[in-house]
Amino acid sequence: MQELDQKKTIDLLNAIMEFELAGVVRYTHYSLMVTGPNRIPIVAFFKAQASESLLHAQQVGEILTGLDGHPTLRIAPMEETFKHSVKDILEESLNHERKALEMYKSLLETVDNASIYLEEFARTMIGQEELHNLELKKMLRDFS
Repeated sequence: MQELDQKKTIDLLNAIMEFELAGVVRYTHYSLMVTGPNRIPIVAFFKAQASESLLHAQQVGEILTGLDGHPTLRIAPMEETFKHSVKDILEESLNHERKALEMYKSLLETVDNASIYLEEFARTMIGQEELHNLELKKMLRDFS
C-alpha cells in the first residue's frame, strides 16, 4: 500500500461534491421543464436523479470530513441552454453523467493502492454512473 495523497483526494472529492450538487439543481430543473404525453414517467426519472445526486453529494461530504477536509458550499457551474425538448434534456443529462463518470475514475486513480475503502467507494460510484449512461443511451435510442 502507498500513502494516500490527502490534498489531491480532498480537492477531487470537493470537485465531485460540487458536481453532484449541480446535478441536484440540473435534474430538478429538468423535471420541471418536461412536457408532453410521456411527462409523468420522465419527471419521476429526473426527480429520482436529483435525489440520487443529493445522496452522492452527502456521501462524498462524509468522506471529505472523515479525511479532515472542509466540504464546499459551491456548486459546479451550469449552463442554461434553454433547450427543453425531451431529447435535448436527455442529451444534456448524458453529458453530465459522462463527466461524473470521468470524475469518479479520477478519484479511483488517485486513491488506487492507498485506501481499500476509497477504492471500493469509487468503484461503486463508477458502476452507478456507467448504469446511468446506459439508461440514458437507451432513452435516447428512439430519437436517433
